[in-house]
Amino acid sequence: MESIFHERQEGSLCAQHCLNNLLQGEYFSPVELSSIAQQLDEEERMRMAEGGVSSEEYRTFLQQPSVNMDDSGFFSIQVISNALKVWGLELILFNSPEYQRLGIDPINEKSFICNYKEHWFTVRKLGKQWFNLNSLLMGPELISDTYLALFLAQLQQEGYSIFVVKGDLPDCEADQLLQMIRVQQMQRPKLIGEETAQSRDQRLPRSDVDQAIEVSHPFDGTGMLDEDEENFQRALALSRQEIDMEDEEADLRRAIQLSMQVVEVSSWTHYHRMFLSLLTPASQTPFLQKNCEREDRHILKSSNNSYSSKVRPRTYVISQLQAQALQKLTQEVI
Repeated sequence: MESIFHERQEGSLCAQHCLNNLLQGEYFSPVELSSIAQQLDEEERMRMAEGGVSSEEYRTFLQQPSVNMDDSGFFSIQVISNALKVWGLELILFNSPEYQRLGIDPINEKSFICNYKEHWFTVRKLGKQWFNLNSLLMGPELISDTYLALFLAQLQQEGYSIFVVKGDLPDCEADQLLQMIRVQQMQRPKLIGEETAQSRDQRLPRSDVDQAIEVSHPFDGTGMLDEDEENFQRALALSRQEIDMEDEEADLRRAIQLSMQVVEVSSWTHYHRMFLSLLTPASQTPFLQKNCEREDRHILKSSNNSYSSKVRPRTYVISQLQAQALQKLTQEVI
């Protein structure tokens, strides 16, 4: 589509872009359109003066700004219409009763000019194909024949005014070339704002995940990662971060568990010290004796014989495992 002339948006000069994209060349400049607007203002002033230069209406008119242009670069439909008359072209409102009675299929027309608020753009047929030449796009947008009527209807629903361009447009290289070939467009051109936003995002600092992806897949000139591969690498980097966090959490849990075990051992020692304190201060030694049922028991008996004959020695019945543990603990304590 390099042969198609397409002016991109600059300031508020969409009327100029609309005309030049329609005529497929740099036919009009802001200075020339301003001259047409001033001429229209002067013609309107002369008509108002016919009612008397001293009338209230005339003085009010002189105080009002121009309705045909402003300092931003906006130009009215009257300016566009007069500019096209230079080339023998005429504008007809698309949804007017006069045009609708003709019952013309839009596909049989040559071009349309669309306006919403203060924005103008052209839809034109080049060769045998239709193109949206909106100056807000990065390039021409291909419109199929079957989609053209739906596209225009959608614009009307959104509030656009559509004008049919009647007359013979000047010859252009794109029209001649596309008469012989048909083009295909795999991807719709982006809006200028979308391109700017993407450029700004590329300048932002990259996250650790993005840097990890770049390290794992450095750019080697063979092409960028596709979307699925990039998403996979991003998820992989995130999972690695989560694993590192889980390892740190596991180490922390093990440290807490070990500290709790130390506390438990200390508590066990403390309670057994208290248990031993209940016995006589002399050393205590567990020994094996048979009870009346011939069952092995471990009897912890005081070896101190300095007690009253009226008081029986204190004995404690404990299990074998308890005896072994208590004997070991007694040796460590004493």
